Amino acid sequence: MSEPIPVNRTLEISLANDLREIAGVAARIDGFCEDRSLPAQTAYAVNLAIDELLTNTIANGYGDDDPHRVEIVLREEADALVVIIVDDGVPFDPTEAQTPDLGGSLDAPSVDGLGFLLVRQMMDGVQYRRLQGCNIVTLTKRTDAGTDTVPEPGPSPG
Repeated sequence: MSEPIPVNRTLEISLANDLREIAGVAARIDGFCEDRSLPAQTAYAVNLAIDELLTNTIANGYGDDDPHRVEIVLREEADALVVIIVDDGVPFDPTEAQTPDLGGSLDAPSVDGLGFLLVRQMMDGVQYRRLQGCNIVTLTKRTDAGTDTVPEPGPSPG
């Protein structure tokens, strides 16, 4: 009797500080989640959070035009997906980002902090640390039954 082939429980992605590379990250995460029969809502939430963090890092995190790398590790655990994002940008702790004032119009050109609010709401855990000149953000999304509360993406009302 042959032994089952072990499933790799980790996905490692390295990308340049180029906004055009973010779409490829989402496709790889979708495939990773699909291969493990994880709910589509889990992949959606993780991708949304990663997209926001990567976009912010690439657009605002570097004070030069030099090439930089952003490293992402997605690890499947017993009841969660753990995502670690490492970049060498300027120090920035998304857990301390101001909660935006939503009392005004969302039609305003920019609502600072809205993306980070979304990350905190979509993830079950967000942690930050600065180590050896790098930002390290750790996201946790539970995958155990009954905890996925992210709505299915669908057509916008209107």
